[in-house]
Amino acid sequence: MRVAVSGSIATDHLMVFPGVFADQLIPDRLDSLSLSFLVDDLEVRHGGVAANIAYGLGSLGHAPVLVGAAGPDFGDYRIRLEECGVDTDFVHISSERQTARFTCLTDRRENQIASFYSGAMAEARDIDLRQVVCRTGDIGVVLVSPNDPAAMLKHAEQTRSLGVAFAVDPSQQLARLDRDETRQLVTGARWLFTNEYEASLLQERTGWTHADILSRVGVWVTTLGAEGVRTEAVGEQPRTVHAVVPRGIVDPTGAGDAFRAGFLAAVCWGQTLDLSVRLGCAVASLSLEGIGAQGYTLDPASLLQRIENAYGSAPAGAVAQHLEKLRP
Repeated sequence: MRVAVSGSIATDHLMVFPGVFADQLIPDRLDSLSLSFLVDDLEVRHGGVAANIAYGLGSLGHAPVLVGAAGPDFGDYRIRLEECGVDTDFVHISSERQTARFTCLTDRRENQIASFYSGAMAEARDIDLRQVVCRTGDIGVVLVSPNDPAAMLKHAEQTRSLGVAFAVDPSQQLARLDRDETRQLVTGARWLFTNEYEASLLQERTGWTHADILSRVGVWVTTLGAEGVRTEAVGEQPRTVHAVVPRGIVDPTGAGDAFRAGFLAAVCWGQTLDLSVRLGCAVASLSLEGIGAQGYTLDPASLLQRIENAYGSAPAGAVAQHLEKLRP
């Protein structure tokens, strides 16, 4: 069973501010905010939520199908993803716009200020996901992740009409969706991904209570940063899995994408919800130790050791059988 990952493909421009953003804010002057932060380093990396998740799935031995739009500058990026096992045949190449750009500034407390230029992503709405599913023939899960808003709504609806299980990750695009669009997007999702702030924002955007949203999805997965991950489903008690502690945090960009890759990989292996969360947390810890959302290399032995150290030998053993075929 394969995953089709619909969402953004981008180039990331990552900078680090050695101070703290909050120290530069004057409380009674926030209505006329004008700030500039001097940074010491710039890293230009491959990114985009869908591409990041596809990279993680490919690194775990899957052959995910990347569904998104990029510009004519996508050539080298395409080669890198394909080397990781990602199917890029369904990436739409714009003849007019460059690949999207993500610019992110992180302070020393890991707070972030980011902006995103959509570029070619605006043409993702032209992709017919039904054709992708029909032509591949083995798509068992579709992830609808941050993308052109019209593309997100279209792909969620097409997946529903096909009867394929799908996950929704609205993330930063909650700011672009109105109430009816947000309701339409999440309804019927087998898995709903948010972080803790987005969980509150989702309620505000939909006008629904927490219980209302939960009644319309299968499992609500909320990442809690260093506190781990909470999963909720109707009729069940919420469960929290503690995070895997990284050896050191170099860059938090893309850790959530790495978690989703690990989670969906285990889902496609037919593993339990708890094990899926644990694998997601382990992959996320790897991501935190590298620069950029795809700055980690997945070594099976190291990954299994992390899982065993954090959760015990049984979860590690359950994952081990699926990692045996990975490249050394």
